[in-house]
Amino acid sequence: MASRLVLVIGDLHIPDRALDIPAKFKKLLTPGKIGQTLCLGNLTDKATYEYLRSIAPDLKIVKGRFDAEATSLPLSQVVTHGSLRIGFLEGFTMVAPNEMDLMVAEANKLDVDVLCWGGTHRFDAYDYENKFFVNPGSATGAFTTGWVGEDEQMVPSFCLMDVQGIGLTLYVYQLRKDANGVESVNVEKITWTKQVGSS
Repeated sequence: MASRLVLVIGDLHIPDRALDIPAKFKKLLTPGKIGQTLCLGNLTDKATYEYLRSIAPDLKIVKGRFDAEATSLPLSQVVTHGSLRIGFLEGFTMVAPNEMDLMVAEANKLDVDVLCWGGTHRFDAYDYENKFFVNPGSATGAFTTGWVGEDEQMVPSFCLMDVQGIGLTLYVYQLRKDANGVESVNVEKITWTKQVGSS
C-alpha cells in the first residue's frame, strides 16, 4: 500500500540563503515513507529538486518569488487526498497572507478545505471558518526579507500530513537549539477534521 503521508515543505533558498536541508531532517526524510511532496516554492536549485524527487517521485511544486528560472511553474495547485481538497501556493500572490479573512477568500477561490502557503519562513497552523491553514515555515531556516522581531531566529521546519477521509493529522518538525546550542528535532501533532452538515 502506498504511503498516505504528504510532505509540505518550502522556502528552502539553497544555496542563496542556506547551504542545505539540515542533516537531522534528511535522516527523517527517507525514500519510501512519503507518498507525495507539496513544495511551496523558493526551491531555487536543481540539486534540491532532485533530492525532493528522490524522497517521493510524486512531487508537486508551485512558483515562489525567488524561483526566477522556473518560469513554467504554476502559482498555485490543488490536490485531493481522502475527501479533502488541499491547495498550495507560495504566498506572494496574496494581498495579505496573514489576514485570516483574506486567507479564507483564497481558500474559497481555490475551492479547497486545506490551504498551505509559504513565504513567511515561519510555521503556522490554524482552523478558521471550517478551513485548515498550514504554513510549514522554511525547511532550512533561511533568513527572510520580511519583518523579523527583535531577537527572533528562523527555526527550520517542515510538516507531514496524514489524511484520512475528512480529517488530517499534521506532524510539525522543528529543529530547535537548547541553551547550550545542542540541536534536536521537536515534533508537534495537530489534528483537524472538516465539519460536515453544519450551516
